[in-house]
Amino acid sequence: MEHIVEKLVQDFEKGGITRRQLIQSLALAVTAAAATGAAEAAPTGDPALKAVAVNHISYRVADYAKTRDFYVDLLGMKVRHDTGKECALVFGPNDTVLIPRNYPTGTPVVDHIGYTIAHFDRARVEAELKRRGLNPKPDGDISFHVKDPSGFDVQLCSKEMKP
Repeated sequence: MEHIVEKLVQDFEKGGITRRQLIQSLALAVTAAAATGAAEAAPTGDPALKAVAVNHISYRVADYAKTRDFYVDLLGMKVRHDTGKECALVFGPNDTVLIPRNYPTGTPVVDHIGYTIAHFDRARVEAELKRRGLNPKPDGDISFHVKDPSGFDVQLCSKEMKP
C-alpha cells in the first residue's frame, strides 16, 4: 500500500495528476485495501492494539486556507476549528479529521496519520509499543507517535483525541 501512495504523491508533485485525481485515487486505494484486508484476514485472536477508525490526517501545506476552502467547497467538510495557521476539517460518519497546517518553506506532504485505538489504555498501549521496540513518543495523555516499518509517522490515539 505504501508504494501505491508514494507513487501517487510523486505523480501529483510532478504534475502528472491533479489534486482531485490524487484525492480520488487515495480514497480508492484505501477503500480497496480495507476491503481486501477484511476479506483476507482470518481471525487468529485479538490483536494487541485494534485500530477502529482513522482519527485524523495531518497535512503540511503552503497555504492552509486555500486547502481548507478546497475541501469545504468540493467535499463539504466542516471546519471544527481554525487558528489562522491550521484548521481541523471534519468528515464522515466517524468524524475523521483532516488537518492542513501552514508549512510555507517545504514540500507539501502528509505529515502523519492518526488511528483511533479501541479501549485505549495509556499504560497498556505504551507497554505494547515498547515491547515491540517502537520507541513511543507521547503526545499528551491520549496518544503516542511511532514510526512504521517504512519510517512514516503514525499516531495511535484514544477516541477522546479530537484534533
